[in-house]
Parts: sequence; C-alpha cells; structure tokens
Amino acid sequence: MARKDMAEIAETLKDIDFVMLNTHTEGGKIAGRPMSNNRDVEYDGDSWFFLEEESRTFADVSRDPKVTVTAQTNKGLLGKPPTFLAIEGDAQIVRDRAALAAHWTKDLDRWWPNGPQTPGVALIKVRAQRIHYWDGEEEGEIRV
Repeated sequence: MARKDMAEIAETLKDIDFVMLNTHTEGGKIAGRPMSNNRDVEYDGDSWFFLEEESRTFADVSRDPKVTVTAQTNKGLLGKPPTFLAIEGDAQIVRDRAALAAHWTKDLDRWWPNGPQTPGVALIKVRAQRIHYWDGEEEGEIRV
C-alpha cells in the first residue's frame, strides 16, 4: 500500500482555504471554528492562523495548547472521493511582528487594515504531532 508523505499533505492543504480549528474551552468542552490557512502550506507540520488576542480562540489555546485541525478537499481527483485530514498537535501563540509579517497575505487586510502591525493581532502556530488522512482508497497516519 502506498503511503502519503508530507509533500503530498502540503499539496492537499494548498487546495483548502478554510479548515476547522478545534480547541478545549474553559469548561472542558470542544469548540470548533473555521480558520483560514491562507494557503500558507510550505508544510513541515506547522500550520499558521491569524486571530485577535481578545478572541475566545486565543483564550482557549492560551489555557490548553492541545488542538486538532480538520480539513476536507472540495472534490477528489479523477472521480475519486474528497480527501479528509485530521491533524493533532500543540498550539503556540506567536506575537513576534517579524513572524506575523512573514506569514501575512494581502487577503488579511480585510480584517486587519493596518497589516501585521495591527495592535491585538497574533498568530497561532499549530505543530502537528500526528496527521490522519482518508481519500476513499487509502487511509493512513503520519507521525511528525
């Protein structure tokens, strides 16, 4: 059986703009919310998401860094079913302005017109530990 590698996972993620970031709330429940990966997927196991420091997502990750990121392609190739990804990892809050600038895309100006220098904007860096994938013909796991 063929196994996917990180390069193939990166190619899959490039076709997906929005993913679901799942965190643990203050009460221990699981909360999911859509986040744009901005197609920032020179993928080595790290995913990057912009957010507001005043957001519930920021509070959840600050309190408990264990998260999952789930994603699905819109369609499969050559009549195949879509590919599904479940990425389990640890999240880290990044406030470094150089890091924000390095991951900034013009599309983000819609929410933060002052760019990466906007007060209160931060990044969540999710470092994958395990990636599960299913594509209708193959399923597997990559340990990062």
